[in-house]
Formats: sequence, C-alpha cells, structure tokens
Amino acid sequence: MPRRKILSSLAVLAAALGVPALAALPAAAAPAPEATTISSYAGSPQEAAANKAFYDAVMKSALAKQAKSGNSLAAVTVRYRVNAPTFATQIARSTQIWNSSVTNVRLVQSSSGYDFYYTEGNDPRGSYASTNGHGRGYIFLDYRQAQVYDSTRITSHETGHVLGLPDHYSGPCSELMSGGGPGPSCTNAWPNSTERSRVNRLWANGFTGGLNAYTTAR
Repeated sequence: MPRRKILSSLAVLAAALGVPALAALPAAAAPAPEATTISSYAGSPQEAAANKAFYDAVMKSALAKQAKSGNSLAAVTVRYRVNAPTFATQIARSTQIWNSSVTNVRLVQSSSGYDFYYTEGNDPRGSYASTNGHGRGYIFLDYRQAQVYDSTRITSHETGHVLGLPDHYSGPCSELMSGGGPGPSCTNAWPNSTERSRVNRLWANGFTGGLNAYTTAR
C-alpha cells in the first residue's frame, strides 16, 4: 500500500479512538556513508612501543647474522623480503634513499635469510611497522592510505622505524618521521640531517658495541 494511504488510514483510526492526530512521519534518512577516514599517522604509546620492539628485533637479527658470518664490515647489513608487489617501486626507491643517506647500516633485498619483510593490504590503522616477536618484523603498507598520502614517503617513513627512528608527527615536511602530520601535500621521502645522524649513531653503536654485547650474551 502506498505510504500516503497508510498515513491517511492511521489518521482516521486515531480520530476514531480519540487519540491526537499522528505527526507526519519523516522520510527515511539515507544511511550514513561508511567512514573512510584514512589513518594520518595519529600514533599512540602502543605504536611507539611496537616500533621500538621492531627496531630491536631487526638489529638483533642482523647482528646475529653478522656475528655468525665472521664479517667485520664497516656497516651492518639488514636484509628484507618484498611481499608487497604493488609497492615494489616505492620499496626500491626507499632502499635507495636510505642507503645513500646513512653509512653504518645497509638495506639489501633478499628472498631468504631476511630480517624483515614488506607486506600490503587494507587496514583501518593505515601503514605501520611491527615485529612478530620471534626475531623478525614486517612493514605493512596500506592501499587506501597510499591513495591519499605519498606512497614513497609512507614506505621510507615506515622503513625509518626499522632503522630505529620514532614518530614525530608535529615536525615539518622536511622531517621524514613527521609522517602524515604535515598533510597529504607533503611528498618528501628523504630523512633530514638530524634523522640521518641518529640512524648512523644507532647502528654505529650496534656494530661496535651491540655486536660484542650480543655475542657475549649468547
């Protein structure tokens, strides 16, 4: 039965029963659109702890391999596997950026014996770095986030966590670890001088001190 006739019938029935006339029913509201908020690197203490754990796990894994090989190289080699074909170009570019920015650690792609891996998909949290708690970590690259923010900056930013850098969302676009703080218009994928120096210090300590500390603890 048409909606207008239903309302008319209800009004007649209400009058017969001595009930005040019913107000016209509003048109059914359209369903609210599904939330499409893209993670803007909001950050949290939990995320910061996960990033630190990721760095610790990757460094331990890389140093263990180096100790086993007996190599006394000038830089620690961190090996990664690509399980994110959609972002293969961005990962290669991120590797190039970091390898040309720092000297005490080197990123190398590998299909086996890797210290961490890149993967991809959809996640309401956006992109993030994490550790599996067993000496390996992974970087998750989010499809939807990469449609809003520069995908190479995202990849380079998350790789910065592998190398020990924390988030600093209040920083300017020139600071890689400011992530999405400066907004989607920021496309800088390079660490600034402070970030480069911090990574070099972290991995210099890992090479000269952390390596000995790790081998003596085993």
